[in-house]
Amino acid sequence: MDAMRRSISSRYGRSRLRLAVVLSGILLTAAGVPATPAATAATEPAPVRGSAYMGIGVMAHDGITGTPDVVPPATRAGQTEGVDVSSHQRDVAWSTLWSSGTRWAYTKATEGTSYRNPYFGGQYEAAYDIGMVRGAYHFATPDSGSGTAQADYFVDHGGAWSADGRTLPGALDIEWNPYGDSCYGKSAAGMVTWIGDFLGRYRARTGRDAVIYTSTSWWTLCTGGYRGFGSTNPLWVARYATSPGTLPAGWSAYTMWQYTSSGATVGDHDRFNGSPDTLGEFATG
Repeated sequence: MDAMRRSISSRYGRSRLRLAVVLSGILLTAAGVPATPAATAATEPAPVRGSAYMGIGVMAHDGITGTPDVVPPATRAGQTEGVDVSSHQRDVAWSTLWSSGTRWAYTKATEGTSYRNPYFGGQYEAAYDIGMVRGAYHFATPDSGSGTAQADYFVDHGGAWSADGRTLPGALDIEWNPYGDSCYGKSAAGMVTWIGDFLGRYRARTGRDAVIYTSTSWWTLCTGGYRGFGSTNPLWVARYATSPGTLPAGWSAYTMWQYTSSGATVGDHDRFNGSPDTLGEFATG
């Protein structure tokens, strides 16, 4: 198991996977073939359960549009830099992040109902100690347990919230399935029910509405463009481009935007749609 985790955590291996996916997408697009997970699956081994991280499915399915690291100054103004990390980063360069202006961080805590990030405690506390506002996220696998069960597992293993002004509400990472069927074998109605069960349980346990991390493409396909969560749950949109683009149905604005998934030891980068003071208010609830 330790050897497996070391293999999963390898940033070199993760970078090779991303490069292969992007190059495959370029070649397939040039040939007139859509670059979907099914089209690239033949050249890449299936990930091991528990190895998923925020954006793994988005990168594989949507790729990169434009140059995500070059964001116009007008877009940066009034926004606050953040980062998301998982076991892939292991020991994160928190001081480097803080010096570069990063002021908030989310750490993967759990996946499904059986995986816990072995580096979660250290990463979560180190972000807090350096001065950041921190939060935890859960990688959803709707084919391996109910929404209620996964919310309980998340809250019980790092996903709880406290009104200390430094803890962000938990985030539900719901995206393209890296292990198989894009929508985890669920119909649009079934997926909406699953998400609703998770969100309802999380609110009942913590008193906060969970953040929903997703991409517009996945949301459109797998929920049928459901609009019902937009009025209650903050949106964390994933799009690796110079703008967030069209948002998922139900939201007129995003709270967070993951604009690049190319982080190495410092994680993937995000922006909170507001000032540091507004971020503190959001954390406080």
